[in-house]
Amino acid sequence: MSEDFSEHIRNLIKTLPETPGIYQYYDSENNLLYVGKAKNLKKRVTSYFTKEHDSGRLRIMVRKIVEIKTVKVNSELDALLLENNLIKSLKPRYNINLRDDKTYPWIILKHERFPRLFYTRKQIKDGSEYFGPYASVKLMHTLLDLIRQTYPLRTCTYDLSVSNIEKGKFRPCLEFHIGRCKAPCVGKQEVEEYDQNIQEIRQIIKGNIGNALRDLKEKMHTAAETYHYELAESIKNKIEILSAYQSKSTIVHPSITNTDVINMISDEKNAYVHYFKIIDGAIIHAQTIEIKKKMEESDHDLLLFAILEFRNRFNSVSKEILVPFAPEIALPGCEYVIPKIGDKKQLLDLCYKNALAYKQERDKQIALTDPEKHTNRIMTQMMKDLRMKEEPRRIEGFDNSNIQGEYAVSAMPVFIDGKPAKKEYRHYNVKTVVGPDDFATMEEVIFRRYSRVLEEKLPMPQLIVIDGGKGQLGAAVNSLRKLGLMGKVAVIGIAKRLEEIYFPGDSLPLYLDKRSESLRIIQQIRDEAHRFGITHHRNKRSRETFKTELNEIAGISDKTAEKLLISLKSVKTIKEASLEEMQAVIGKSKALLVFNHFKLITENKVNDEK
Repeated sequence: MSEDFSEHIRNLIKTLPETPGIYQYYDSENNLLYVGKAKNLKKRVTSYFTKEHDSGRLRIMVRKIVEIKTVKVNSELDALLLENNLIKSLKPRYNINLRDDKTYPWIILKHERFPRLFYTRKQIKDGSEYFGPYASVKLMHTLLDLIRQTYPLRTCTYDLSVSNIEKGKFRPCLEFHIGRCKAPCVGKQEVEEYDQNIQEIRQIIKGNIGNALRDLKEKMHTAAETYHYELAESIKNKIEILSAYQSKSTIVHPSITNTDVINMISDEKNAYVHYFKIIDGAIIHAQTIEIKKKMEESDHDLLLFAILEFRNRFNSVSKEILVPFAPEIALPGCEYVIPKIGDKKQLLDLCYKNALAYKQERDKQIALTDPEKHTNRIMTQMMKDLRMKEEPRRIEGFDNSNIQGEYAVSAMPVFIDGKPAKKEYRHYNVKTVVGPDDFATMEEVIFRRYSRVLEEKLPMPQLIVIDGGKGQLGAAVNSLRKLGLMGKVAVIGIAKRLEEIYFPGDSLPLYLDKRSESLRIIQQIRDEAHRFGITHHRNKRSRETFKTELNEIAGISDKTAEKLLISLKSVKTIKEASLEEMQAVIGKSKALLVFNHFKLITENKVNDEK
């Protein structure tokens, strides 16, 4: 261990047990810096003080540690649960930060005689039951409307104690007269009947509509068999309402029951995790959380954190959890399932799409409100994805164009901070290459570009993007080597077929996520190089193939010749045109040059015939 750390820290580490547990780091002012879990406390804590860390934030934290406290537990799972609770309650500075969702509403079943049902945004520990939170307020109101339509419940705030009802303190309100309450306030509804309704409502809120329907059907048949036809008719109406709601809410296969679905997407600084809670084939809860990374947290750690958070938040007891990969710690009584095909795979993909949509929306908000932060995030992500040592603030791309080796040109678009800088674009006419040799063309253009950059001390890019695979990349590398730039500037090749990214000296390509911003910017550079190169190529080809007698006239440019041809349609017409007609198109002096040129040719031809 380095001598940079105090003797106290070194002695503490020596005495740490090799058991599961959690560790807490404190600074000189006794502020809690970090809470972590470990399968082996001694090995995990020692690694902080003996390894070289890539993260600057992690290095800073380690230097601040002056005290270490540990708690031994029986298993790695216990360590995970304790870590999760401590992070949420103590909010250490260097632990991941969960964006708070306190504004989401809950449905509350009030702890009182003849319980009321309504929604709230505050939780009070008074014995009441809370269901939620509901990310979709519309879904919550739909559910409340369904329950109120199906079950008559009181909405008043009276204290309906036995003594108050017996004393006749209350009178039936409008809700009773319109049939939305049975007036328990005046003894017209017994507690037992009301509580039976509450039991059924609990099942509906929890998503167990199938169970509620089965119970209601049994009661309906019993009522009909005992000749209570009005009661049977009332229960039948409830069944129809609940069945209609269930048919609208069932958006996955009915066989998928009591299942949690969790998927995620993460970048350099944040992770976005989406959750579905599924009961009887219906998604009854859906929510996305954003986790801000503070250290070098792995996706496995973040997924585990999110699983515990969601299951605790939504009181889930599902035994099946659909995940994109299996977390390292198993939860008792639960099975991680990684679906490959079928309805469960589609559900996991839908979960990912929701997480991605949330991330994209957050990125748009940041881009509008804080464009500098948005740019910094993209640059940091590109640096990580492309294994670079510095952010690619300036990127230059190259693409070649030719037809069977003729009119060979190359184009160089420039991107600064991830956006096109069109004033910096350059194109090159190939000078030394004969025939269709794309590799030699790339070598020439790269050498010409960066020899000039060095000579004139122009801005050097952090990244060069070559349109092509290993061959074109190798040609570019040859020129960079000759100029002594290898290792000083990053260079990659992008092959069109599968969008493979090639690095110098590495035969195996890198495949970036098709939806990643890094790949999107590289593709945009490649496409810009192709577009800019094709435009220049067409212009050059047009100039060199569009030769007429007009081009032989001294003082007449291609542009002037084009004006005459557009106006007078053909060279023959121009020859026969008067000086005044030409003058109206190209002006007096140039018209005179053309007129005299063709007049002289005509006179010479007449003299030859004589």
